[in-house]
Amino acid sequence: MSEQAELRTKYHVNEDIQNLIPRIRNFCLDMDGTVYLDTTWIDGALDFLDKLEQTGRRYCFMTNNSSKNAAVYVDKLHGMGLDINPEKQLITSGHATVAYLKKHFPEKRVYLFGNEVLKEEFASRGITLDEKHPDVICTAFHTSFDYNDLCILCDYIREGLPYVATHPDFNCPTKTGFVPDIGSLAAYIEASTGRTPDKVVGKPNKEMIDYTLSVIGGEPAETCVVGDRLYTDVKSGVNNGLYGIFVLSGEAQLPDLPESDVQPHLVFDSVREIIPFL
Repeated sequence: MSEQAELRTKYHVNEDIQNLIPRIRNFCLDMDGTVYLDTTWIDGALDFLDKLEQTGRRYCFMTNNSSKNAAVYVDKLHGMGLDINPEKQLITSGHATVAYLKKHFPEKRVYLFGNEVLKEEFASRGITLDEKHPDVICTAFHTSFDYNDLCILCDYIREGLPYVATHPDFNCPTKTGFVPDIGSLAAYIEASTGRTPDKVVGKPNKEMIDYTLSVIGGEPAETCVVGDRLYTDVKSGVNNGLYGIFVLSGEAQLPDLPESDVQPHLVFDSVREIIPFL
């Protein structure tokens, strides 16, 4: 038996031997690498979403990508043939970070290192943005900054201001590979300033899960997180009392499991393989 075959047997790929899926009523789905790649649906993903609705289950999309606001995702999904309720079916690390800032830094001025669409979303949700006299620093997945922006950010961080990051991902998947994400930026900032974020909000952290459960009205024991990354998606379920389902359609693969500090409840080649168990 090949090593790959041994791993598939060991981790019961495409099986539900504990009969867990009938217990799950809420599916929190990662996006890129889990249901689509760039603008192409992963084979069977739309059938999977249809089956969830047919069986009375709820689903939401839960993404760490804070380079975009909710409207961008809604428009993207619409262009791909899927319409969702953005108030109940779309949670971003940006949304959860806004909730965190309001709770822990009410009325404080925020220097947001992020794209313009994210700045608009933060402002629309009641965050006061201030690039000159901030009280708090917040870093997001910023895809359009210049070197001067980075210098200003590092200067504020050296001053000792509270430092919050929207999520921990080192890379963001694209159709042609990966691009550096906020985790890579944090490493750069640490090398320059000696500081790491005081708080990281997005998956796999409790703040992201608590916010998501509050939005969907779900109980942890009836909710799962489905994703292609072990250290964010699966870990956010397993470490917070939810089920963690690992799909092999994106970044991480079976050979990553033996060395991982988090082990999923279930493993499937893709969301399509979950359909027979719903």
